[in-house]
Amino acid sequence: MDGHEQNSHGIEVLYRPANPLEECDPPVPALAPGTRLIPAGSVHAEGARPVPVDIEVFEDVAIPLRDGVTLYGDVYRPAGAGPLPAVLIYTPYIKRGGHFNTTLSATRFGVPAGDVSGLQPVEALDPAYWCEHDYALVVVDARGTGHSGGDMLFHGRAEGRDAYDTVEWIAAQEWSTGKVAMAGNSQLAMVQWAAAALRPPHLTAIAPWEGLTDVFRDVVGRGGIPDVVFHDNDIIAFLYGTGRFEDLGQMVHRYPLDNAYWADKRPDLSVVDIPAYVVASWSNPIHTRNTLKAFEQLPSERKWLRLHNTQEWVDIATPENVDDLRRFYDRYLKDEDNGWESTPRVRYAVLDPGGKDIVDRTSDSWPPVRPTPTTLHLDAATGSLTREAPASESSVSYTSTDPTASARFRYTVERETELLGPLNVRLWVQTSEGNDLDLFAALYKTDADGKPLYHFVFPALKELTQSLGQDGKLPSALAYSGPLGRIRASHRALDAEKSTTLEPYLSHEREDLVEPGVAVQLDLGLWPTGMLIHPGETLVLEIAGHFAGPLTPPRTGESPDVELPTRNAGTHTIRTGGRYGSRLFLPVVS
Repeated sequence: MDGHEQNSHGIEVLYRPANPLEECDPPVPALAPGTRLIPAGSVHAEGARPVPVDIEVFEDVAIPLRDGVTLYGDVYRPAGAGPLPAVLIYTPYIKRGGHFNTTLSATRFGVPAGDVSGLQPVEALDPAYWCEHDYALVVVDARGTGHSGGDMLFHGRAEGRDAYDTVEWIAAQEWSTGKVAMAGNSQLAMVQWAAAALRPPHLTAIAPWEGLTDVFRDVVGRGGIPDVVFHDNDIIAFLYGTGRFEDLGQMVHRYPLDNAYWADKRPDLSVVDIPAYVVASWSNPIHTRNTLKAFEQLPSERKWLRLHNTQEWVDIATPENVDDLRRFYDRYLKDEDNGWESTPRVRYAVLDPGGKDIVDRTSDSWPPVRPTPTTLHLDAATGSLTREAPASESSVSYTSTDPTASARFRYTVERETELLGPLNVRLWVQTSEGNDLDLFAALYKTDADGKPLYHFVFPALKELTQSLGQDGKLPSALAYSGPLGRIRASHRALDAEKSTTLEPYLSHEREDLVEPGVAVQLDLGLWPTGMLIHPGETLVLEIAGHFAGPLTPPRTGESPDVELPTRNAGTHTIRTGGRYGSRLFLPVVS
């Protein structure tokens, strides 16, 4: 049943019933503890790589937690091997079978079938590869998912404790050397941050592959605008268990300001001193900002960042990347003197929508350079971005609830320009009605003919992506045009200690409502990007009361406002020039 209970901070936590296991399609395998042999040469998906070695699998092994709850996991080991280092995959997506493993296999997004065995869970490593190289791979259903007991808790210290206990259980098994690492994409990366922050004694290394660290600021409360569509409709709707799920969607409506509940879900990375192999991309819609921030916060010198130019599911299954990760693990889990330390500390891509990306540029640190903000001034009279501040005041208005209405400001580039890092739009804006307003912004580039230029996150699906275009716009899940940002005006207060000109940090401590017809200044931060702009190309800053830019919004209903309610009403007016210094701050490095 659904319900609520208080957490350790005395805050009421809301729950919803788990989606029953019997409703999962394809089905979740029944709980059946036992051992099976996967023979070398066997094939487990059409066109898949044959399993290279005999694999012994301990299925549905019971893993006890400190509070009496039992998790269930599968242990993959090369048959007949002695004690081995282990890699933990801690997943809410079901360790075998089920919806996510079937529908989101990397081979459906351009990874050649022959690069994987078909045994790999979604967003995770391939057991066949790691057994071939003398590792044990342990895939565990998170609390409250699959057959694991308890109620599903969405990250935070509680899930970190569960992962801690799982790491220590693995280390104590006779088939383990006592050295344990973690790996995986997205939620499988987020739990690594949470576990590492609690410092399990036997957690030897982590490999968070695109994992955010602030679920309030990055997903459900981004910019102060509650947005639960992705979390509720794309994630929770396809998770299955036997108890209850923490209801993050209801929690953000109950607690729309930052408090101890949300703070508990932000791991303290200042204490994480184990080796870390961190992966990020510019195009990820939720993970980019705080994956990069997390890397910066890690105090250890034994940390490496690889910022790629594709998509996480493809990247983690690409053979050269898997080999790269193995060299890292070989160094720290097997103590091999393999020269890993000579690997550049940072390898990063710079995107060139419509052109050719720069890939694997290297640096000794992140960021490679801290850019001095380059200022462009908004001029509503001409719809342009200018080097010099316009002397005269002007304004531009749009209907805030019209999904086709927006304000655009353009700047045609005269020399090669590279953006690297976060951006900020400092706006003077007002509404004609109501006491609040929600703003969305996008920065993208067009060619000399005004046609938007795109980066394709699944290179193998470029033609399919283009065929799915609607009204000249491509789907946001498959293409990237540039950085996005959003803000609720009443949440405009900044944390002065954490904010910079290029990267404002909203405190979310209170609401400061607005008055109709009275302009307020706010900082609308856009997420970090690495992007090239060539002479003759035009930068476009688009601002609207809805999802902005040349991509279709990540919604499934007929109207974005049905799924993402805003506080917008009437007309938004952006004021520029004179007393109203509306400006765009760019991280120009060349």
